[in-house]
Amino acid sequence: MVVDKQDGARIGRPRIWLFAVALLVVLADQGTKALAVAFLAGRPRVPVLGDLAGLTFLRNPGAALGLGSNTTWLFAVIAIIVFAAILISVRRLRSVTWGAGLGLLLGGLVGNLIDRLFRAPGVFHGAVVDFIDLYFFVCNVADIAITGAAVLIIIASLKGIPFGVATHSDHAQQEVDPV
Repeated sequence: MVVDKQDGARIGRPRIWLFAVALLVVLADQGTKALAVAFLAGRPRVPVLGDLAGLTFLRNPGAALGLGSNTTWLFAVIAIIVFAAILISVRRLRSVTWGAGLGLLLGGLVGNLIDRLFRAPGVFHGAVVDFIDLYFFVCNVADIAITGAAVLIIIASLKGIPFGVATHSDHAQQEVDPV
């Protein structure tokens, strides 16, 4: 395990959490979507907890609650930008909590991005497979991971858990602008 000489933090563990959580989310998301396509498409809703929760098949070209269904390509572009931002921020990451939160976010956005890139009707226009019917909305494992990421990141922020260490360029910026 590599140790940062400046603060003694273990560098590898938060990154391992980030990528392990992301991989698990993508595998769970794509696996459950494959099952939904195979067993739920064209069939009536399967109640699990009566009307409160069940399984149903839906192709969602938009964002949450079907919003923006005519701008599917934009959601794909935003996901790619967030993906890049997470990968760029990894070098500063020193917190397992933030690593897990970003892993949930990365896994969720990659899971839905795979749908937008490779599902019908075509690249950057693919509809996301949703199948978990929670009465007011239908979602998938990726959506749940993204929501979990938001909650974990908010909690980490409110508790003051630091994301990581400042990079050399951050120190240079602080010297120029000490605010």
